[in-house]
Amino acid sequence: MSVTTHGKAFAAPKTDASGRIPLIGLTLPQMREALAVHDVPAFRAKQVWHWIYQRGARNFDAMANISKDVRAVLVANYSIDRPEVVTEQRSEDGTIKWLLKMSDGQMVETVFIPEDSRGTLCISSQVGCTLTCKFCHTGTQPLVRNLGIHEILQQIMHARDVLQEWPSSALKKDNGEEGRDLTNIVLMGMGEPLYNYENVSAAMKICMDGEGLSIGKRRITLSTSGVVPLMQRCGEELGVNLAISLHATHDEQRSAIMPINNKYPLAELMEACRTYPGLSNMRRITFEYVMLKGVNDSDDDARRLVTLLQDIPHKVNLIPFNSWPESGFECSSNTRIDKFSKILIAAGATATVRKPRGRDILAACGQLKSESQRARKTAEGGQ
Repeated sequence: MSVTTHGKAFAAPKTDASGRIPLIGLTLPQMREALAVHDVPAFRAKQVWHWIYQRGARNFDAMANISKDVRAVLVANYSIDRPEVVTEQRSEDGTIKWLLKMSDGQMVETVFIPEDSRGTLCISSQVGCTLTCKFCHTGTQPLVRNLGIHEILQQIMHARDVLQEWPSSALKKDNGEEGRDLTNIVLMGMGEPLYNYENVSAAMKICMDGEGLSIGKRRITLSTSGVVPLMQRCGEELGVNLAISLHATHDEQRSAIMPINNKYPLAELMEACRTYPGLSNMRRITFEYVMLKGVNDSDDDARRLVTLLQDIPHKVNLIPFNSWPESGFECSSNTRIDKFSKILIAAGATATVRKPRGRDILAACGQLKSESQRARKTAEGGQ
């Protein structure tokens, strides 16, 4: 299935369950156009935009400088709702995982990972996943649909709500200056972002807009399993950091655990990495490599990895495998991971071992999954 066909087959809804149009996800020109249908003037649209993205308004009644009559029109025809929080789990290490229900009942997981110098929000781009990577829990859940622009942004906005990080409610650091716990966004949650590129791209542009959510592109990382045709476009249009879910060092090995490699083999993927726009020693690609005992963790694998990446500005993120029920895989031992890492470093690579976060609440890399299911087609509705 091509990326275009995929986007049509698993399209996100354009209205909420009540039939109202979500204003979250519209650009300012689009918002002006949408509100003009009900004779709301352009300057009011700018005010609504400001309330949504700068002040984090969760309902129209909070928009104090907009008349009651206009607010009534907004309430009747548009929405700025957040997803419903089904569960919130907090790990012993401070990680927070939310199971969020969208307006049509579909659910995704979103994870906030606090650190000393930054806080990273891991967001989802699809309900389920189409890639069926063997070591990933999300891959056991069939793809239900893409997330819409508003649903991608709603995850970030929900996290800001919980962390009280809108300008009107920002917490103060010990030195008295305003600060943010949420500083970075990673598209590493449920789904393959480049299979939902149109919505992901539009959401990230609003996220990066100085008058939108105002999170700079250097603080956003998009992780892909290697949808080669869209990597160049992503670099040109978004300029965000790129992470590649690599996890293997030759085609036979990678195809066995990542079926997407049959469509876009390593030679094509590596060439797309070499030509990624803006790539330099100052702006390197991160290659993610999950450590699977007896599968991809030998000394020979380490040496092949060095050769595979030698002409690409890069850093390697070694990820201890995070188990999940009936995965069929084991994590490489600490000794083996250490030896693997030392081979990479001795060859001049920058290699770090990711510290597992949120394992106790199944919030770590590769553990996300919801119970959403693809709706059954009726006989009248086709196959």
